Amino acid sequence: MEILEILGYVAALLIGLSLGLTGSGGSILTVPILVYLMRLNPVISMAYSLFVVGTTSLVGSYKFYQKELVSFRTALIFGIPSLITVFLTRRFIVPAIPEHIANFGTFELTKGLLLMTLFAVLMVFASISMIRKKKYAASDEETPTPNIPALLGQGIGVGLISGMVGAGGGFLIIPALVLFSKLDMRMAVGTSLLIIAANSLFGFVGDIFNYNIDWSFLLIFSSLSVIGIFAGSALSHRIHGDKLKTGFGWFVLFMGIYIILKEILL
Repeated sequence: MEILEILGYVAALLIGLSLGLTGSGGSILTVPILVYLMRLNPVISMAYSLFVVGTTSLVGSYKFYQKELVSFRTALIFGIPSLITVFLTRRFIVPAIPEHIANFGTFELTKGLLLMTLFAVLMVFASISMIRKKKYAASDEETPTPNIPALLGQGIGVGLISGMVGAGGGFLIIPALVLFSKLDMRMAVGTSLLIIAANSLFGFVGDIFNYNIDWSFLLIFSSLSVIGIFAGSALSHRIHGDKLKTGFGWFVLFMGIYIILKEILL
């Protein structure tokens, strides 16, 4: 086993650790780990990312459910259009993208390059969301009325993003749930994890038809990530989540810029 592969398995723990400590960010690590440490093709990495993120988020959402911090009604309103979109994206749109897209002089735009660049741009936007520490004010109403059209639209948008690049999109889902469904932050995080789990695992179903899945590798990698989320949850009482999230945001920003430079310029 090569040193990079060993580092990749260790990094799988960090995916769950980040999710357990901050409630987000784990999915944004998965694709770079699979591509640069495990040396997998970007397209298959994004497929595997959906399974890893979905499994880890499902475990995390159950922990929130035990504390009654999951809104199933909101998850259904947001999740159904998102589920449909992510499945259709993985089943039909991504496979329809040609392996060779275009040439610009000596520069060749391939399917893998396009998806990795889109993913890196998503990393940059996600990092800004983490660094800014923006506060979202939820409604004080006991039974707040959700903005259903806005939730449906956000659900479709998140499903498209998740389907294209294999990321959970928690940094988009949580603000949407707070602003449009009037949930408090802790309820939004728990509900977001359930939506991410459903989106990711349902999107992965679309990939089963398109790729040969290495189940032994995927189950081992996902199991390490699940161990990480238990460790993160245990440590969350001792480590200040907001400060950690800011530091992690800067790391994600540098990683996103690095991937853009590596894929396009190097």
